[in-house]
Amino acid sequence: MENQAPETPRASMDVDIVCVGFGPATAAFLTHLSRALVDENGQPLADSKAMPGMPPQVICYERADDISFGVSGIVTKGRAIKASFPDLDLSQIPMAAPVTEEKVVYLQDPIGASRKGSGMKAFEKILGLTAKKDAQGMELPFIPDFLAKHEGFVMSMGQFQQWVGSQVMGSGLVQVWPGSPVAEPLVEGKAVKGVRLADQGVDKQGEPDAAYMPGMDIHAQLTVLGDGPYGPVGRQLDRKIGTPDGHHARDWAVGMKMVVELPQGCELKPGTVLHTIGYPEPEIFGFLYVYPDNIASLGIFVPSWFDSPVRTAYRYLQHWMMHPYLWRYLEGGTMRSWGAKSLQESGKRGEPFLVGDGYARIGEGSGSTNVLTNSGVDEAWATGSMLAEAVIELMREGKEFTKENLEQTYVKRRRESWVEKESTMAAKARDGFQKGVLQGIIGTGMTGFTKGKLSWPSQIKKPYERIPTLEKYYEGRIPADEIESIRQETQTKGLPLHNALMTRAGWPEIPYDGQLLVSHQDALLMGGKVQAAPGYADHVRFVRPETCEKCRERVCIEACSGQAIMSNPDGGVPVFDREKCIHCGACLWNCSKAHPTDPERTNVDFKAGSGGLHSVEN
Repeated sequence: MENQAPETPRASMDVDIVCVGFGPATAAFLTHLSRALVDENGQPLADSKAMPGMPPQVICYERADDISFGVSGIVTKGRAIKASFPDLDLSQIPMAAPVTEEKVVYLQDPIGASRKGSGMKAFEKILGLTAKKDAQGMELPFIPDFLAKHEGFVMSMGQFQQWVGSQVMGSGLVQVWPGSPVAEPLVEGKAVKGVRLADQGVDKQGEPDAAYMPGMDIHAQLTVLGDGPYGPVGRQLDRKIGTPDGHHARDWAVGMKMVVELPQGCELKPGTVLHTIGYPEPEIFGFLYVYPDNIASLGIFVPSWFDSPVRTAYRYLQHWMMHPYLWRYLEGGTMRSWGAKSLQESGKRGEPFLVGDGYARIGEGSGSTNVLTNSGVDEAWATGSMLAEAVIELMREGKEFTKENLEQTYVKRRRESWVEKESTMAAKARDGFQKGVLQGIIGTGMTGFTKGKLSWPSQIKKPYERIPTLEKYYEGRIPADEIESIRQETQTKGLPLHNALMTRAGWPEIPYDGQLLVSHQDALLMGGKVQAAPGYADHVRFVRPETCEKCRERVCIEACSGQAIMSNPDGGVPVFDREKCIHCGACLWNCSKAHPTDPERTNVDFKAGSGGLHSVEN
């Protein structure tokens, strides 16, 4: 019998509280907790169980290489954020300003390539009777109260997170470790005992390499999961302990955005907020927020109920920017940064079990997003604040972080909060979009104006159930034999299909100018600053390769925000290049094939990984 090399021991560490992901929810949790860990005399709130005689030991692990990388421009009412910072001075936060003007604009199709059914065409004509027409856009005469952000502010989430993070870490009571992906929760029965960090020194398949170092086990009294809707820890926990009956995460969207330096002389003032609907396709929504110093954040949302197998966000973003209503402000501008992120659009319906023995869920992954008001950052912040209050209460009383105690403190606070009231009211606001864009718009209005009493009834489909074949989607526009020819040609070249098919369907080529309108690859180089640390396994995996080999839609390729998933010239399973992956998570739900054992998942798995975008603006 051959001698086997001894296994490399896995190191471990004990702390009191471990947090996964430094998003707005965790930032709020650590902000409030750090203020209470010691009193004005330096006496600890409670004695650390991990390090007796010291204040509670709190540590947070963040996948991105810095705590502010890869997030987004936002507009928010900021109720919870203002409550945390009563003397908030927006001038102290780069790229932040109060809302000064807000418009909802319906964009007409200036080139005739957009898909619009008879219902949307009729809606457009009716809207034209009351809306103010301007540069092929129609400004709605008013904004419903449930959508308006008049008393809020615009800001770069990255800059805000950096501002908050400096205060949290400056307290000396909390450690935040970026560049530290968490692989999985440590679960015993249904209790969470901490987390395991991702292995390092492995090959792309995760097998030990020369510099192999097993990920450390972090044991904690309380594990706080704030890793978002596609964070691997939260999703694995859902699979291990289940989700509440009737709850599921089936509605998604990818938000692709840029931070742009506006041209000199641009008329848009700081605090201007534009929301757009109608173009480049009826299902795609857009936004533009103006910051101080002639800077703007802009982008589009491409939802899972956009029934297209070529739902590329990047090219649609460029067509959206070139719409006459927007281009008059943007022409001559320069891209400063670029990025994308998947959004969980299920809201309350996507809420998992919020607590259990040794763990609590906060933020977007806990179902806090309000799908009626299109807001999630402030709601996520509120959940983190509420958990901090609960944890402080339990520490003061010397109580354990059991399911019962967390339910009586955190969950109770949440159920009595404005977040719960408003998210419950909004729960079915988006259901109409399962039937069509017009039904979705009407259903949203019904829900908003009746405060949740009415909605457009619909059954929520799984994302992959909505994706038609290429031939069906382009029926009457591109012959099937021509689609097959384009498919073969692009696969041979290792290219996605969408550019060739969109051009053939009537969308004009993008006139690249080298500063704002650039190729997708140039965006990765100029505006994304994408990096991937060596020594980690590939975090995007294709669960059943034989399924990929038979797939003809390849939506994972078409929708990939960074062109990290590409067609294999030799056929078979797509090629994944993590040096281009921006960790948007779009591949997780942009797959037309079901997981072999779990109907709520697709054939793509998104695991823990490092790297991604390097930008504190976007």
